[in-house]
Order: sequence, then structure tokens, then C-alpha cells
Amino acid sequence: MIDKFMYNLKLEINNALKSLGVELNNFEDEIILEIPKDTKNGDFSTNIAMRLARTLRKAPMMIANDIKGLIDLEKCHLEKVEVAGAGFINFYLDIDYLFANVSNILSLGSNYGNSTIGQNQKICLEYVSANPTGYLHIGHGRGAAFGDTLARVMKKAGFDVHREHYVNDAGNQINNMALSVYERYKELYGLDIDFKEDYYHGKEIITIAEAIKTEYGDKFLKDFDLDFFKEYGTKYLLGNLKKDLQRFNVEFDNWFSEKSLYEQNHVQSTLEYLNTHGYTYTHEGALWLKTSTYGDEKDRVIVKSDGNYTYLLPDIAYHANKLSRGYDHLIDVLGADHHGYIDRLKAAVSMVGGNSDLIDVEILQMVRVLENGEEVKMSKRSGKAITLIDLIDEVGKDALRYFYVSKSLSTHVDLDLDLMKKTSNENPVFYAQYAHARIASIFKNFEKTNEEFSYQTNFDHVDKMSFKNILMLMANYQVVIEEVASKRLVHKLAHYLDELAYALHSFYNDQKVITEDIQATKERMTVLAAMQIIIKDCLTLMGISAPDKM
Repeated sequence: MIDKFMYNLKLEINNALKSLGVELNNFEDEIILEIPKDTKNGDFSTNIAMRLARTLRKAPMMIANDIKGLIDLEKCHLEKVEVAGAGFINFYLDIDYLFANVSNILSLGSNYGNSTIGQNQKICLEYVSANPTGYLHIGHGRGAAFGDTLARVMKKAGFDVHREHYVNDAGNQINNMALSVYERYKELYGLDIDFKEDYYHGKEIITIAEAIKTEYGDKFLKDFDLDFFKEYGTKYLLGNLKKDLQRFNVEFDNWFSEKSLYEQNHVQSTLEYLNTHGYTYTHEGALWLKTSTYGDEKDRVIVKSDGNYTYLLPDIAYHANKLSRGYDHLIDVLGADHHGYIDRLKAAVSMVGGNSDLIDVEILQMVRVLENGEEVKMSKRSGKAITLIDLIDEVGKDALRYFYVSKSLSTHVDLDLDLMKKTSNENPVFYAQYAHARIASIFKNFEKTNEEFSYQTNFDHVDKMSFKNILMLMANYQVVIEEVASKRLVHKLAHYLDELAYALHSFYNDQKVITEDIQATKERMTVLAAMQIIIKDCLTLMGISAPDKM
């Protein structure tokens, strides 16, 4: 609603300028509408008069007043236009225009805020993609919360989003996992073990070894089968990983196996393609990829001098496979340790897809866990690094999901366990959920009056201006959805939810909702019912529950 209003208002200002003999090349870029910090200065303001003063050789105040005189208030849903300061033009929205949106929200329900900006573009969104060699750690949790929330918001904005987890079930890490299990398996029989430095030490490795012993006895002591241990261990660990993500309210449309790239000859065919098209050269016995030609700081080895592939080659094959599936755009959410990987990945996509703009890489920064103001690095339960499941058990998935996405992906996140467990207004996720529950409680209390509730379309029995902030926030929902989806700024949804919750609680504290004036009560409740729809939708998009009581 607000974005349409802003477009129409900019168009009206542009038409006014044309009447004054001013021609802007792109009025949407030239005419900037801002929301003043002080609501006394209007709902929107523009400094266009000051910016045109030198060009027109006129005082900004004169230009501003000329524009003001040409604005059609009724057409633009404005109550008034004022010129202030050195030439700002301040616009005040008609409150009835904002109230009309309440019926729109109630009619559309959870579809309110939906957008078509995505134009049904087919997107492959890859996130988490953890090695199936142990439990998910706290960094994986941030990627899971961000990716899942982004997928939900992008779908709401009209994108055709496909959520994918790349299973790293090939390569040396799987060999090491299998060998780690085998050493623990031998240990169960009292045999000496050779546990190398790059083997996996997690308790889950012992659990797998115990399961193999229970099911197969000492069968593998004399006849070790590496492929069996790889397959058995991968299946077990991947099953754990899926269960943990389900508990975190994260689902994927596809779990893509790296192993399948080799089985279906995609890695070899990709290598042949790169060779055939002149993207490679041999140096010191190794095969190099000309990534520097496409913006990378240097070329990269894809086949080592011993004939083994580097991890980059199967990654290129995987992204070529994505593009072959007809996606319009690829989005990868990767950990902070992959920052130097972006340019080579974009270069590779240029080679196999023809355009580096086909892929965007989102890098998530580090996560710390705090308790009593100090960083916690080890799990109390296992004595090892903190896992995602540790945190879910400790604070619940709702608080965890909120805190993970409440900060920009480019900034570090501190997960304050003490704050996340608080059931008070200090805890922002509690504060937001309580806003939803508080509205539900109002409706429950109204039932005790034995009056029948119905949505109202006229709001003549209440102080309309007391709703202004709430109505403006609700009208802005689609703008928020479009910004989050197009710019992938998931934290802005959390900030918007904070504003909604604050507005609701402030209104509740300032005004008595249920009074002896039943008509006024129904009008207030109608607005709050619309607000509850948006609060619940925000929470749902973030993968957080919306309780009716707390």
C-alpha cells in the first residue's frame, strides 16, 4: 500500500515540476521521499525544492510552495501539505485512507503483504550444506535460520524458491569419518587403535561404531570394508542432521548428493567442458583454471599433480548441474571461512553458465554464545564444542531463530543465553510473541461481555489519530517484504516485528480497549485483529510460533 502511495505521490510531484518547466530524467531516483523522525513533520517529506534551487535559480521556499500549490490532495490521499524549514515539503496522509487498509488486511489474511516483484523467477537457494561428519554447530544454525527465513519471505514476494542442501558425501572428509568409526569399532573389542589427527572425535562416532557392533558383531575386524563404513556412517549422521533441522523448523526441498555427481559422470564431463573451451592450462604437473580472467585474484588448481581433484572441481560441476535444472538465479549461503571463495565461484559460474551475475553468495559472520556475560565455548553436556541441538535444548527454537536473524548477516552475533530465556519485555522474541497473545487475550475477554463481535468498516467512535502509528506500520508491510526479499536483508523483518510489537504494547498501555462503549470497543478490536494477522505472519516467516497465551 505504502509503496504504491509513494510512487503515485512521486508521480504527482513530477507532474507538478513539469508544470513548472522542470524535466527530470528519472523522477523515481530524483524525487526522494523520506519518513521524518518527528511525526510533526509529516508522514513523508522531500527536499526536492532545495536540490533544484541552483538549477532553477530560485529560493527553495518559493519552489516548494509552487509544488505544494499543484498537489491534488484528494488524488494523493493527503490530509494536507506543508512547507517547512529551508524548503522541505511535508506530506500528511489522510487517516481515513489508512483505515481503509484495515478491511484489506482482514480480507486477505496471511496473504496480506504478498508481492509479485519476484515475477515467479526460479531460484535455487542453498544453505547449511554441512558435512555429514558430526552434529551441526552454532554457525550452521545461523545459516539455517537465515536461509529458511529468506526462502519463506522470497516466496511471499513472488519468487519460485527451491531450498537445497548440498550433501558433502564424497571426498576425504567422508573417508576420515569412516576410518574414525572403524578405529572406534576396533576399540570396542579392546584392540589397539590408530586415531590420526584429522579423524573425528565426536561421541556420535562412538555411537555409530556401537551400532555396527550390535548389528554385525566382529565381522569387520578381519575384513574391513571402507565403502560400507562410509555409507553406514553417512546415512546415520545425515539422519541426525535432518532430525536436528526439523526440530529447528527447517525443511529442504532437495538433499543433493555430491556423490551423485561422480556416479552420473558430471564431474568428469565438467572437466572435459572446461578443457575443451580453453578455460584450463597445465603448470608444474597440475591443471589450473583461468579464474583470474573473470575477476579472481589468481588462477586455481582443479586437478593436482597427483591426479586428485581439488574441492573446486566438484563444486563447479554442482553449480553447472543447478543451472542445467533451469534456475534463473542461484543463491549460496556460506560460512565466514568461505569469503575468499566468492570470486572463484563467480568465475566458475561464468565459465559454465555464461554470466557471473547468475549467482549471489551470502557470507554469514561468526556466532558467539554468552552466559553471565562471558563467552561459552564448550557444551556442558559433552565437554565438546556447542552444537545447534545443545542450544535448542537450552533456550528453544523460537528464541534461537529470532536471535540468529535479528542482526545483519555481515555482523557477528552474540547469543545471550540469559536474555533468550527471559520471560519479560527485555527478551525481544518474548515481547513479539506476547503482542500476538495479548491481542488474543483481548478477544477472549470480550467474549465474557456476551456481546457479539463483528469487524467494523467505520471508525467514527474512536480517536483516529491514536491509531496513526499502527496504521502506518501495517500499511508498510509489503514494502518490508519486498526489501527483505530483493536485498536479502532478513534482519529487517525482525526489526519490523520489533516495531509492531512496540506499537501494540504502547497502544495497549495508553488506551483501554474494552470499554462500556461497545461500538468503540469493536472498532479498536477490528484494528487489533488486522495487526494480529501481520504479527503472526512475521513470526511464521521467521519460523517462530505465535501463541495465543503466554
